[in-house]
Parts: sequence; C-alpha cells; structure tokens
Amino acid sequence: MMLERATIDRELKALQALSPAGYFVGLHIRFTAPLLTYQTYNAAWIEHYTANAYAMRDPMTAWGFSTEGAARWSEIQIPDPFGIMGEAADFGLKYGVQIAVGPISSRTIAGSARADREFEDEEISAIADIVRRLHALAEPPEKLTTAQVEALRLIGAGDRHAAAAAKLGISESALKARLTSARQRLMARTTAEAIQRAKDARLL
Repeated sequence: MMLERATIDRELKALQALSPAGYFVGLHIRFTAPLLTYQTYNAAWIEHYTANAYAMRDPMTAWGFSTEGAARWSEIQIPDPFGIMGEAADFGLKYGVQIAVGPISSRTIAGSARADREFEDEEISAIADIVRRLHALAEPPEKLTTAQVEALRLIGAGDRHAAAAAKLGISESALKARLTSARQRLMARTTAEAIQRAKDARLL
C-alpha cells in the first residue's frame, strides 16, 4: 500500500505539471462523496467555491456524472445559471479540461485548468491517462476482514485502544496491528480517516 501511495503521488505530480492553474480530482465518488480528493486550484477560488456551495451546481460536475470521457470546458454545453465558469475564469481558471472515468456507482471526476490557452489534444490525452491510472490505483477494497471491521467499529465508537482490545479479548498490540492493516487497505494515513473511508464505502 505504501507503494501505491507513492505511485499516486507521482501521478499527481505529473498532473500538476500539465495543469498550470491547478487541478481537482475526486476519486471514486460514491453516494455523492469521493473516497479521495486532491486539488491544487487557487486557494481563493476553493474558498469561494465552497462558501457558495457550488459543488452540486457546477456544470462540469454535472457533465462528469452524465458521461465518461474527456472534453474541454469550452466544448461542454451544459447550462450554467449561477455563472460558475465565468467566476472560475476570474480566478485564473480560464481554460480547462474535464475527465470522467468509471461506472456511475463509483465515478472519478477530474478537472485541469490553465489561464493562457486551450489544452492541446496531446495534453488532454495525457491528463486522461493519468486520471484513469489514479482511478485504478485508488480502487477501494470490496470488503475488510472481520478483524479489521471489529477494530475500526470499536475505535469509531469512541473506545480507546486498551478498552477495544479488552472487548475483543486480544492484546493492545494485536489491536494496533489490525488498525494498521485496515489503514493500509483503505490507503488512509490515520485511523479516523480509515473509519470515514470505510463508512463511505459501506464497509462498516
């Protein structure tokens, strides 16, 4: 799993090189929330976008849920009653490409932006390849082991390590080993993050 995280970091670095004005990647969107999110857009734009609750109004997101493939923002003909794309341009996200990968039940949606010109076909192809690889790398597990589920549930319910271990009839070190394996399986940096990802994936 450490190898996968390093590979993801390498792919994101390549995506950044192709996205002068930043990018957004929502990996495996299930039940309206992505399991993993990465973005490097202008911090002021992210704050403005979040404050105005644009996520569910964004025409690029709507496009991402309606089709698979890649398209320049300028080519996507979806109504934008809130003028989100015009505002994005004011923040330096003038030209962009949108990518959508995977089944609707676990869709990955990504956007890359630049301020100077439209993306060329070769750049779009390279960005789409990166997003497809990220989608494959971040594929969530279909299930966790019973031991992993039990450990995550108890910690998620508020038990400390010692109490959770006692309830399971195992040593504290054995409990920590179960939590570590669950984090690795879910590609989470912390136990809290692992618990949330497991819930998002309906594994808990």
